[in-house]
Amino acid sequence: MLFNSIEFLLFFPAVVLLYYAIPGKLRVFWILLTSYLFYMNWNPAYALLLLFSTAVTFLFGLLIGKRRTKEKAAAEAGRPIHQLSKVWVGVSFAVNLAILFFYKYFDFTVDNLNVIRGWMGLAPVTPGFDVLLPVGISFYIFQALSYVVDVYRGDVRMETNFIKYAAFVSFFPQLVAGPIERSTNLLTQFDTPHKLEYDNVRDGLLRMVWGFFLKIVIADRAAILVNQVFNYCNYYEGPTVLIAAVLFAFQVYGDFAGYSNIAIGAAQVMGFKLMKNFERPYLAVSVSDFWRRWHISLSTWFRDYLYIPLGGNRKGTVRKYINQMIVMLVSGLWHGAAWNYVIWGGINGLYQVAGGITKPFRRRIQQKTGARTNTLSWRIGQVLTTFVLIDLSWIFFRANSLGDAMHLLSSLFRGWSTSIFFDGSLLKLGLDQTEWLVLLGALLILLAVSLMQERGVSVLEAVKRQQLWFRWLIYLAAIFVVLLTGIYGPGFAASSFIYSNSQKSSQ
Repeated sequence: MLFNSIEFLLFFPAVVLLYYAIPGKLRVFWILLTSYLFYMNWNPAYALLLLFSTAVTFLFGLLIGKRRTKEKAAAEAGRPIHQLSKVWVGVSFAVNLAILFFYKYFDFTVDNLNVIRGWMGLAPVTPGFDVLLPVGISFYIFQALSYVVDVYRGDVRMETNFIKYAAFVSFFPQLVAGPIERSTNLLTQFDTPHKLEYDNVRDGLLRMVWGFFLKIVIADRAAILVNQVFNYCNYYEGPTVLIAAVLFAFQVYGDFAGYSNIAIGAAQVMGFKLMKNFERPYLAVSVSDFWRRWHISLSTWFRDYLYIPLGGNRKGTVRKYINQMIVMLVSGLWHGAAWNYVIWGGINGLYQVAGGITKPFRRRIQQKTGARTNTLSWRIGQVLTTFVLIDLSWIFFRANSLGDAMHLLSSLFRGWSTSIFFDGSLLKLGLDQTEWLVLLGALLILLAVSLMQERGVSVLEAVKRQQLWFRWLIYLAAIFVVLLTGIYGPGFAASSFIYSNSQKSSQ
């Protein structure tokens, strides 16, 4: 069930009304039931896999929690004891990652195996079955695995209530595309009876409206031109490719940040607080800064459960750079089972490594030239440079194949002419003049809001300080703008979210 579908607009109010109407002790059952109904809307069989992963991590959480208690008691008494809890963590990871590998990477592995077999003159391997990718599997498996590690580390107590734990793993607002929540935050909130509060409902709904604005006004509109150019890349070059690449940067941001805002807002309406997932990433002043602002729940997951266990920056500079590359390559593979995703991750890893290596030299040059690094012009230069680097890497993320990505990069430097801006060529890519004006206006709104937030100004708080009639005028105007300018039309079908629809081969 997509957030931007009629089904969800009927489903969500019904869930919330009954959630607050039933007794507090039964609410966790209601959340679990509605979350599974939400997930089964895609494919009922997916729920079995979700339930299996939930049961496995719950069981190992119990085993690890009980074993850790014994290990700590033995350590305090000075008695030797085997670290069996580590084994349980490893087994839990092995089982869940095996599930993820089979459903997401099996076809990718077979395809690459067949390439190698072709080089060797051997016949290709043909599996006797098709593997379908369950929606959101990468998200809920990572969320469940983080719980196992948190129990092992003692950051959270083992959960003995399976219903509550299952509701944590399957919580429908963030089930299929995050934020990837931590047990230390979300799981503990199921212990708190949530009261119906006007502020939560108002702020949550307004955040959902902002999410819909990002998704159906910006992302879905930009997607029309982006899909045209990327899907038929042999016909375009120069400025057309550049415009498509820039618009994809805002499409993927509007799509994913839109989903996150809807998810966070929906949870807030029900009294839950989810973690922030985006913090104005295109105002970042470096690639490292970008990754601190983009998909924060995943970036911090990799930091806490991969980068730090690998040694982080504690084992020397070279090891730090190796760890950064490993994390970004794994991140690329997590996003999709195709080489263009791996290369996308590798490029971002190289950006960070190169940034770290050249940092002392860049500082020396700044000092010798007397560059004033505290000026607005310097910051604008950093932001634009970072955006260009990130946007170039996005070409690999969006391209339908590695070959398409390389073709787009080469065609980017061919056929440059300013005539495209005056001869009507831009109006032949799916967006007419009115659609262009709406898109550019929406992007200006996004930029204005982002700049205000960057300076510590909350637009919502500023509006809430106004008179009642003026506040509601703005609220209704925001809803009206989304309804009026969103991408609809005869035969409208809700556009899926990029991250929740991550493919095994290509977007």
